[in-house]
Amino acid sequence: MPHSFTVRNIRAEVSSLWQLAWPMLIGQLATVGMGVADVAMTGHTSADELAAVSLGASIWSIILVTVSGTMMAINSIVAHDIGAGQLARVPHAVRQSLWKSLGVGVIAMALANLATLLFDHLYLTPHVQHQAELFVHIISLGLPPFAAYRALYGYSTSINETRPVMVIAILGLCVNVFVNWLLVFGNWGMPQLGGVGCAVSTALCMWLMLAAMLLWIRRAPAYRATYPFTHWESPHWPEIASMLRLGVPIGISYFAEVSAFGAVSLLVARYGVIPISAHQIALNFTSLVFMVPLSFGIALITRVGQAMGEGEPARARFISWVGVWMSLAFGVVSAIFIVLFRYQIARAYTSDPAVQDLCAHLLLFAALFQLSDSTQVAASCAIRGYKVSRQPMVIQVTAFWGFALPIGCWLGLAPQWLPFAPAQPMAASGFWIGLVVGLTVAAVLLSWALQRLSLARLKVAQA
Repeated sequence: MPHSFTVRNIRAEVSSLWQLAWPMLIGQLATVGMGVADVAMTGHTSADELAAVSLGASIWSIILVTVSGTMMAINSIVAHDIGAGQLARVPHAVRQSLWKSLGVGVIAMALANLATLLFDHLYLTPHVQHQAELFVHIISLGLPPFAAYRALYGYSTSINETRPVMVIAILGLCVNVFVNWLLVFGNWGMPQLGGVGCAVSTALCMWLMLAAMLLWIRRAPAYRATYPFTHWESPHWPEIASMLRLGVPIGISYFAEVSAFGAVSLLVARYGVIPISAHQIALNFTSLVFMVPLSFGIALITRVGQAMGEGEPARARFISWVGVWMSLAFGVVSAIFIVLFRYQIARAYTSDPAVQDLCAHLLLFAALFQLSDSTQVAASCAIRGYKVSRQPMVIQVTAFWGFALPIGCWLGLAPQWLPFAPAQPMAASGFWIGLVVGLTVAAVLLSWALQRLSLARLKVAQA
């Protein structure tokens, strides 16, 4: 049977997941590359401009990830319809998802601008604060098109068309770097805007990527059977509400994780330049590595959703666990790589010996949580493939805000009013131990939840 755990079936499923995942992986890396290019290119202007971009990008990245998760409901909805052979339902779902994206994008833009009020409490110089606020005001204009792009992204990947997201993301990265070169440094007679030029470039790229995706969908034959733009359709509020019930918990889950890591960065900053530099390097590298299991997870939403749409819960269960073990196997490989090459990784980022040594030490914790991080993202995405999103949200919020941050503060800050607090604060190491514990809790609970859910759906089908 196609869902029995034989070597042949496992190899076939791994191949299918990889065929879906690898274009998304390249696309995710290209998207992350835009943020890397912004920071790297601004770093060649002045320390003030780099500080402004770093502060603005911290708000942008949290909002961006939350929007991405909130729009992910379309992935499982379309995958279920495709699996059920209900192609006629797909265009309606996509149109309503685009209406949803309009509201999500506008709200996200407003929240991003409101978040700049936090800068008033960070004791920044007037110039840095002004540039950081201007950066957010401009880059936030890219949030509505980004939300719409993620709706079309989910539609495309859920009908097994992943090449467009790869090609468009690479083109977006190329445009981003070129426009940065024009506006950050004032080349070819353009105004020298510094870090603000990065905001203009990124917002422009969001609009261009949306236009490119619309054009691809219009021209490519693969979309003809489910083409969503045959006619005008007004918002259908019950449908949009249903999508929000599925998507908002995913957005909250993403927010819980990225904000926990962001909070750790702020808390580590009190210990000086060396700890925060080492922490940011280790975090940046692990964020890049995380793109691989995240891509496996997005592919899992499609594969599991299509299997459930076909009325095959046994195959959905098989796909789910193959995906989790595939992601965990990558976690083992990445952990070994990080342990063996941690000093080389640190030296690639910095020439400061003190930062290198601390970074190499933190990368040991990063290697340890590769196993749990890879497992939790795959398990949570598999659960979402079943159109279940609230349980992963509760688990991930509990893991990051109930375990990772409190334990990190207990060990990293060592407040003496807490029982059994360390005699001396463990600083960055204590916070990373908290992250390891939080991710482990998430991995264990999400795996347990996936096991219960997949067995429950199987029993219902057999009854």
